[in-house]
Amino acid sequence: MAKPSAPSRERIVAGAADLISRRGLNAASIRELAKHAKAPLGSTYHYFPEGKQQVATEAVRYAGGAVARVLRKELEAGPVAGLRAFLALWRGIVVDSDFRAGCPVLAVAVEEPPVDEASPALAAAAEAFEDWERLLADALRAEGVSPEQAAGLATLAVAAVEGATAMCRARRSAEPLDRVGEQLEAAIEGALGRTA
Repeated sequence: MAKPSAPSRERIVAGAADLISRRGLNAASIRELAKHAKAPLGSTYHYFPEGKQQVATEAVRYAGGAVARVLRKELEAGPVAGLRAFLALWRGIVVDSDFRAGCPVLAVAVEEPPVDEASPALAAAAEAFEDWERLLADALRAEGVSPEQAAGLATLAVAAVEGATAMCRARRSAEPLDRVGEQLEAAIEGALGRTA
């Protein structure tokens, strides 16, 4: 009988992102991250010899990159299409997980980093937020929105959607994302000089 192959590095990272989105970083040990990814602890340490912070950093980069890919693709159809895709992505995650999962990038960003340590996971979270903002702002500027307004709207959109995602989990309802989506779409339409 063939021996099952070792879990891939990407599967461990994806599993870690999922667990962090559900429990936060501080509540998840390296052992729990490995178990959630259905990976032996030895394989996890093989791929991530620096331990939990290395796995968490990779998980945040993985999640940030996945969202950026969705945004990049959907923004080709314009800022409103990109916003709708951003909202639909997070709505799907919270609803499909029965309001147990949120954003792993946000989870890492709101937790206190280790004392007297530069947290690479926190830096990765900042990079992910900046990337999402840049993508949205670039799409708005391409439609003629001023650079200042585009940057402001992009920050507003990312912050509002991330906050609404957390509110959805707390309320066990998608209503906060739906409401935020309506308001953000109106703001973007207004900036584009159109009526909603």
